Amino acid sequence: MTPPLMILIAGPYRSGTGDDPDLLAANLRALEEAAWPVFRAGHVPMIGEWVALPVMRGAGSAGVGDAVSEQVLYPTAERLLPHCDAVLRLPGASTGADQDVRIARERGLPVYERVEDIPGYAAPVLEQA
Repeated sequence: MTPPLMILIAGPYRSGTGDDPDLLAANLRALEEAAWPVFRAGHVPMIGEWVALPVMRGAGSAGVGDAVSEQVLYPTAERLLPHCDAVLRLPGASTGADQDVRIARERGLPVYERVEDIPGYAAPVLEQA
């Protein structure tokens, strides 16, 4: 059995949204969809926005794209990465996710391009009716 890893899930959040709240929410849902297979594989999924968004609200941010959010979004992932054991890079253009991958590789952390490549991954079992 592989010891549990904390895996940062990196992918598009702001990219291509124009900071539209509905599109941001859809991108967050896409990131969160990867959390269950990571957890099911025996690991701890982490998404930078899970930390950054409450911090932004606490700092008085009016929303993504304002001055407060600019001080919090990217720096949050940078502060999380020293505590992570790997990165799962989801598809899609993303400056922030590319930065996360660069930092992870500089630190010698594994970067997985597919959830199926994560140690312990098991394809979901379909229940019979």
